[in-house]
Amino acid sequence: MVFSSHHRIFAAELLLNHRNMNQITEKEGIRDARELGMPKYVILGIQHLFAMFGATILVPVLTGLSVSSTLLFAGIGTLVFHFVSKLQVPAFLGSSFAFLGGYMSVKALGVEQGMSETLALDYACVGVFFAGMCYFVMAGLIKSFGIEKILRFFPPLVTGPMIIAIGLVLSGSAIQNCTTNWTLAIVAVATVIGASVWGKGIIRIIPILLGVLVSYLTAVAMGEVDFSALSDAAWIGLPFSREQTVLAVFDDMDSSFLISTIIAILPIAIATIMEHIGDMCAISSTVGKDFLKEPGLHRTLMGDGLATALASLFGAPANTTYGENTGVLNLTKVFDPAVIRLAAIFAILLSFCPKFACLIGLIPTATIGGVSLILYGMISAVGVRNLVEDSVDFNSSRNMFVAASILVIAIGVKYGAEDNVSVGPIHFSGLALSALVGVTLNAILPGKLGMKVKSIHGKDKN
Repeated sequence: MVFSSHHRIFAAELLLNHRNMNQITEKEGIRDARELGMPKYVILGIQHLFAMFGATILVPVLTGLSVSSTLLFAGIGTLVFHFVSKLQVPAFLGSSFAFLGGYMSVKALGVEQGMSETLALDYACVGVFFAGMCYFVMAGLIKSFGIEKILRFFPPLVTGPMIIAIGLVLSGSAIQNCTTNWTLAIVAVATVIGASVWGKGIIRIIPILLGVLVSYLTAVAMGEVDFSALSDAAWIGLPFSREQTVLAVFDDMDSSFLISTIIAILPIAIATIMEHIGDMCAISSTVGKDFLKEPGLHRTLMGDGLATALASLFGAPANTTYGENTGVLNLTKVFDPAVIRLAAIFAILLSFCPKFACLIGLIPTATIGGVSLILYGMISAVGVRNLVEDSVDFNSSRNMFVAASILVIAIGVKYGAEDNVSVGPIHFSGLALSALVGVTLNAILPGKLGMKVKSIHGKDKN
């Protein structure tokens, strides 16, 4: 499937599967990869690196963040997550697509106010830092009150339309990038679809990476890529300097714009927290261990949030658990978390190669546009799927009002109000406003607040 769990943003059908996690039996598989020997152990680590690679580097390419910093903090973030979760959970953390709308909105608003794109992205990173802190709040609430009482405020009626809105809000930028060279864009789209639908084995796991590679090579054959800058890039160098960190400019930031940024990005944490819970359920089911119970969902949430907060301070994208790597676990039946940590070390080592980062930076705009066209469309499609699979009743006027408000506000503000609504010095993005309105309406309008839950055994629970 093209759009695996880190792109799915909310795995709504898995949100409360933990009710049945006690019925999971330990799956047969290899728990200690050292018994395979060092060569296979290393190859398994490289395979996990390869699985996350395409999507992880795509986020900085789309946003303008540093590729080297992204790889560095994907590796560091993964190691941090493993440490916080007691080295038990075989999960890899890579770039989150959920925050793309936030990065783009803040960058556009900053440029409109006379900032450089680099400075605007620094503001966005601070917003992501506070979003990462939300994981700690959610972890505390879940630890104190239980997961059902908290997540009932975020049913598919709210999260589904939010997913749809995220994809539609981003769609305009994908088309603009495609218009620079429709040939390259179409090659990228065709490759992604072909690999996903007809590919076998690892080909089907990495359609996005293949789409970028084939379109990139086509651009090279057409003479559309200038490699002159590549010769000047060093083979070995630091991923960033002190001046390139968000901390270096934090003291000089405009407070009103910073508050606007935080308000714009903070609600996106709802999406990534839901995604995290879904991924933990999926990994638990794959491995045959209830990770929501031990080491505990509160620990995995804190690990994910800490990785995201740390990455944001050094100009790297927010992190999230990656479904591609869960797929590799299922494929290989090697469940040893140490293999994931080896992949994280490989990512860190790769981040110290400026020549590689330069090569990634030369990817044509149209190639990115073609891949984005698929990704953003799949975001919206997954939102529709979640609504259908959870049988959201749109014969109910209440449900119609909630969903319609989310969609109209998010898209209307993006394309009809110059991407933000101002209340005094504070600016609200369409996605932020839609999230706040959706959650509030769902909480105050008469009717059921919770959701119908699908168990892992296929039975419905109310």
